Amino acid sequence: MLESPRKRAARPALKAALSARVLRHDLSTAMTTLFFEDGELRAPLITDPIGSGVIVTIYARDVSIALSRPMDVSITNRLPGEIVDISHLDPPYVRVTFSLGATRLHALVTRESVERLALVPGLRAWVMIKAVAISRRDLKPDRAPQPRPWPLDQNSSPGKP
Repeated sequence: MLESPRKRAARPALKAALSARVLRHDLSTAMTTLFFEDGELRAPLITDPIGSGVIVTIYARDVSIALSRPMDVSITNRLPGEIVDISHLDPPYVRVTFSLGATRLHALVTRESVERLALVPGLRAWVMIKAVAISRRDLKPDRAPQPRPWPLDQNSSPGKP
């Protein structure tokens, strides 16, 4: 006979807040591209002007993990990273923390997923971000990360052959 199930565990509200800069708006797809310290994110079209700073919130419940580069998926935001921490929470939840470089991002998964995928710190994997939230708080433009300028093509410089 099975024991009566315990009260369902509350899903933790883990999140990461990132400073980002609006790079471009694509009216044909109604999407905005945002630059953050470790890459770019796509979000539904926002009204903030190009170059402005925004705060992006990514909830751990909206982050999935893939062991190989995800190609045939509907999730637009897919970033490579390395697992730096695995914390067991109230069953069945586990917080998996990724380093994307300077950025730490959390995924909330089940213990079953951790075991099935053999997730361990040091493992390189992909984070897939299903949704991002844009804060209505203003971020001063000087606080938003700036994309690195493209190097000048030396062959097209004036006065050079």
